[in-house]
Amino acid sequence: MKHRAVWNASFVFLLAAGCTVGPTYQRPSAPVPAHWDVSAPWHESAPKDGVPKGEWWSVFENDELSALEKQALDANQTIKVAVARLEQARAAASLQISTQFPTLSSAPSAERQRLSGNRPSSSNFPITGPVSQTNITLPFVAGYEADLFGRRRRNIEAAQASYQASAADLENVRLVITSELAGDYFTLRQLDSELNILNRTVETLQKGLQLVQSRHTGGLASGLDVAEEETLLNTTKTQAVLLQQQRKQVEDAIAVLLGKPAPDFHLEPKELSAEPPALDAGLPSDLLERRPDIAEAERQTAAANAQIGIARAAYFPSLNLFANGGWQAADIAKLLNVQSTVWAVGANAAEAIFTGGSRRAQAQFARAGYDASVASYRDTVLNAFREVQDDVTGLTVLDQAFHSQEKAVDSARRTVDIATSRYVGGLVSYLDVVNAQQSLLNNEQELAVIRGQRLVSSVLLVKALGGGWDASSLAAVHIKTKLTDVVAP
Repeated sequence: MKHRAVWNASFVFLLAAGCTVGPTYQRPSAPVPAHWDVSAPWHESAPKDGVPKGEWWSVFENDELSALEKQALDANQTIKVAVARLEQARAAASLQISTQFPTLSSAPSAERQRLSGNRPSSSNFPITGPVSQTNITLPFVAGYEADLFGRRRRNIEAAQASYQASAADLENVRLVITSELAGDYFTLRQLDSELNILNRTVETLQKGLQLVQSRHTGGLASGLDVAEEETLLNTTKTQAVLLQQQRKQVEDAIAVLLGKPAPDFHLEPKELSAEPPALDAGLPSDLLERRPDIAEAERQTAAANAQIGIARAAYFPSLNLFANGGWQAADIAKLLNVQSTVWAVGANAAEAIFTGGSRRAQAQFARAGYDASVASYRDTVLNAFREVQDDVTGLTVLDQAFHSQEKAVDSARRTVDIATSRYVGGLVSYLDVVNAQQSLLNNEQELAVIRGQRLVSSVLLVKALGGGWDASSLAAVHIKTKLTDVVAP
C-alpha cells in the first residue's frame, strides 16, 4: 500500500508538471547600425522626447488636422477591420487557454419502451409476453487531457503571441491611417497654395493684358505682345482648372480615410503656411521598440517558434482521463436514490505508431515557417532603418532646397519688376516681360511644392519612428484566466 501511494503521488506530479518539448523562444538577432547618417540640423537623441505618445500629430500644432485625425480613429473602416481581427485573436487565445481545464457535460434522457412478446430469448429467460419499461438517466461526464509534453502549453503560447501580434498590427494600422491622413492633408493645403498662386498670377496677367492692349491701341505695342500675354494667361487658367481636379482627388481620399462619402465631404481652401516641427531621429536601436510593425513581426516569430513545439509534441503519447457518473432508474421517484447511482473512471493513452512520415513533415513545415518568420522580421527591421534614413536625408535636402528656392522667388519677382519697367520705357520687347512672369510663376509653384513636401516628409519621419508608440505596451495584451471565464458557458 505504501508503494502504491508513492506511485500515485508521483503520477499526479507528472500530470501536473509535465514537460514542454520544442525550442525555447529567443528574439531573433537583427543587424542594427550604431548611428544614423545625419547632418545639421538633425541629430540623435532620445526619441521618446521627440514624438508625443498617442496623438503624435499634435507636434504640427494644427487644430484642423487634429480634429480630422480623431474622426479617422473613430470612423475609419480599415481600423475597424483591425479592431475586429484583434478581438478574433483574443477569442482564439481564450479558446486555447480553456483547454487547461477539464470538461464536464451532461445528457439527461427519459425513455419509455415496449418489448415484443415474440422477441428472441435464451432458454434461461423464457418470454412470458410483451414488456413495457421506463429508463430515466441523469448522467455526468468529465474529461481531461493531461499535458504531459507541453502540446497544450505551446498552443497557448502561440495564441498569446498571435494575440499580441494582432495588437501590434492594430497600432500599425492606426499609425498608417493617421500618417496617410496627415500627408494627404498637407498635400491638399499645398495644392491650395498652388491654386492661390495661379489665381493671383491670373489677376496679374489680366492687368498686364489690359496694359498691352491699351498700348497696342495707341500704337506703342504690337499684336505679338498681345498674343504672348493672352497665351500665358490662358495657359495659367488651364493649370488652375487641372489643379482643381487634383485637389478634389486628394479631398476624396481624405473622405475615405474619415469614413465619409466623397460627394458629401468638403474642406474649405486654406493656403499652407505651417513649418515642419523639430524632430529627433533617436538611436537606431530604439526603433526596435518603437515600430509596431517590427513588434508585430517579432510576435509572429514567437508564434512560429511555438508551432515547432506543437509539431514535436505529436511524437509523444497523449493521456486522457475520464470519469462518468449519475443516476439511472425506471421510476423517477427513485432516480436520486443511492441504489440508482452509476459511475465509472478510467484513462486511455494513445500513441501513433505509423503515420507515413506526416509527423516529420509537420515538424519540417513548422521549422520552415519559423525560418521564414525570422527572415521577415529581419527584413522589416532593415526596411525600418531605410525609411528613417531616407526621411532624415530627404528633410535635410528639402530644407536646403526651401531656403535656396525662397531666394529664387525673390530674384524672379525683381526680374518681373525690372522687365516691366524696361518694357514701359521702350528698352525691351514684351517677350522679356512674359518670360519673367512665367519664371516667377514656376518658381512660386516650386516653392509651394517644396513647402508641402517638407511637411509630408516630416509626417513620414514620424511614421518611420513609430509615431510615439512603445512595444512595452504589448505586455498588457495578455489573456489572464479568471474564474468567471472558466465557469462561463
